[in-house]
Amino acid sequence: MARGGQGLARVAVVVRAGAAPLWWLGVAAAGIGVVPEGLTGRRIGVLAGAALFLLGAAAVALARRGRYAALAGGAARAGRYDVLQDRAVTVRNWRRGHRWWLLAGWVVALGSAFAVPAAGGLLMAGLGAGLRLKAAWIGRLERAAQTLLWVRVDWLDGRGGRPAGKAVGGLRGTGIAAGDAAPGGARRRTAALV
Repeated sequence: MARGGQGLARVAVVVRAGAAPLWWLGVAAAGIGVVPEGLTGRRIGVLAGAALFLLGAAAVALARRGRYAALAGGAARAGRYDVLQDRAVTVRNWRRGHRWWLLAGWVVALGSAFAVPAAGGLLMAGLGAGLRLKAAWIGRLERAAQTLLWVRVDWLDGRGGRPAGKAVGGLRGTGIAAGDAAPGGARRRTAALV
């Protein structure tokens, strides 16, 4: 980076990057997982899966909120020479770094259907929903502070995740209009020209 600038990735985008693949792989695994009768039967499997969905979503959405809030409260202003990473690049890096974990999770969710139908897939979908909820919560923090939160790319581990991990010493902040992602990590909507 020129003149000591750092590459920065949006915190909410990193958190949200896993939501869609976990959700869709989980829904697919749950749909296929309803086919076998399993050891428990379909009804018990789906009920257990619904409970796991709710527990997984709540656990992921609520995990490490204190750490995120503390990092957000101490966010320093991004420097002039810092480079803001595009949303698509951040998402692609996360998904490339986690593709084998996603595939292994999907295989395990499918395999678990022979014991408890649909439960593993619903748990996986719940984890994706939890990530989406956490990203939305981060978006509310950003809107309240009128500051978008960024993490140094070199502090993210090799798989492109953990924006509040031990390696992260602090976050950077920019104005609310910086970058190509809205608060919460969603793709920024551009107004249509009339």
